[in-house]
Amino acid sequence: MGDLIAIEGADGVGKNTAARGLCEALNAAGRSAVVIGFPRYGETAAGVTIGRFLAGEMPVPVTPRAAAVLYALDRLEWRDAILAAQASHDVVIFDRYIASNMAYQAAKLDAGEARAMMEWILALETGQFALPRPKLSFYLDTPWDLARELILKKAQRSYTDKAFDAYEADIALQQRVRANYEAIVAADLLGPWRTVHASEGGAMRAPDAIVGEIISHI
Repeated sequence: MGDLIAIEGADGVGKNTAARGLCEALNAAGRSAVVIGFPRYGETAAGVTIGRFLAGEMPVPVTPRAAAVLYALDRLEWRDAILAAQASHDVVIFDRYIASNMAYQAAKLDAGEARAMMEWILALETGQFALPRPKLSFYLDTPWDLARELILKKAQRSYTDKAFDAYEADIALQQRVRANYEAIVAADLLGPWRTVHASEGGAMRAPDAIVGEIISHI
């Protein structure tokens, strides 16, 4: 069975670039690797609903707990594909995984309620939904001002034509998300973590340097 590696972080830190770069580097080194990104916009019932939610098109309010279930359900719908990829590859790389749900949904609550929400989501996804835990997770850390610049450079998203989706537009939420990720990393929730700084001296690091640091930990 292949190793599961998760690339995590707030919006605009370069998770997709790092995940794709890591996959290419591992394949070039002779290890079979594949990337699975979440949410699965347009590919699962939950993914379609999440897209509408992020685009601000939901006709009813979505509570943090309801949103958490949607993101977890998206992965549950893709669970067979995850297990198949794990059976046929040396490494499966997640571009966002369970920790993303934990960090984002808990960021919508008061600080005193955040840890309980994160642990509830962890139990839902790894317990009730029996999703596999990563062998190692990486938190890409970078300041919001640099992350915002990267978001503006993103290609057109399938679920919205806006520059920022509902999460990306909320600066206070983004700061709380970062704090939650730091708490997750410090407690090794979901398994062991490593922090990789995606920026240095006020500028983003080269993707190859980030990938190289990730590989050194693997």
